[in-house]
Amino acid sequence: MRILIIIPAYNEAENISSVISEVYSMYPSTDLLVVDDGSSDATAALAESAGAKVLRLPFNLGYGAAVQTGMIYAVESGYDVCVLLDGDGQMDPRSISALIDQVAHYRVDLALGSRFLGTTDYTIPFGRRIGTLLFSKLTSFFTRQQVTDPTSGFQAINRRLMKFFARDNYPADYPDADTLIKLYFAGFTMREVPVTIRPRLRGKSMHNSVSSLYYIYKMLFSIFIALTQRRMLADGGHHATRNQDTDRQCQLPGADDDREPRASQTAR
Repeated sequence: MRILIIIPAYNEAENISSVISEVYSMYPSTDLLVVDDGSSDATAALAESAGAKVLRLPFNLGYGAAVQTGMIYAVESGYDVCVLLDGDGQMDPRSISALIDQVAHYRVDLALGSRFLGTTDYTIPFGRRIGTLLFSKLTSFFTRQQVTDPTSGFQAINRRLMKFFARDNYPADYPDADTLIKLYFAGFTMREVPVTIRPRLRGKSMHNSVSSLYYIYKMLFSIFIALTQRRMLADGGHHATRNQDTDRQCQLPGADDDREPRASQTAR
């Protein structure tokens, strides 16, 4: 099983080297991709120096766009599973194996790391806790399963779900509760996994630029849109999960050799 760790990063020069070093210390043979989202600092150069493969976006496109770029690369390069890890050091790499285990051995399409089932070593702001609780209730209701941490970006994703996301089924900014609801409608499975979330190492988070009020408005509107697209999503999910044995035929010629796949060319 080929596994790729994807780190979307925006102006993480203060943290990216430490994050990469910590991952390699625990998983020395892993493949690690940093998607630099138009950083104005030395994030990309430092990531390359630390040993990671780096894709540079031409300008700041947003968290979701950076993640989707990484998944397009993973699909075209023949990876079976990807793990999403932030570049700020908050997500403890020791939790990666538990996420991969759900996807590899329990046939779950998405393993979602939950800080509320695991350990949180920092104080979550009150406003964010209220928002997380609200969207936890909505996500749990529409997916008919308990979801405690719908805003978690600490995830493991299997190949067929990566292909679904790579076909433009991924928001450009923040894929949270709305995305989980869409996945349920499309017929994909998910399971929460206890993970450890720590205080950010240094600097400001790439998620802090969105105000709480705007985020709530945007997420509620996105959930409404997802509800109106339920039938379309069901058809799309059926198509994505059909004939899994032909996955390799969907890759570009030479995607498994040493040449750069198309995703890396469009990302620069």
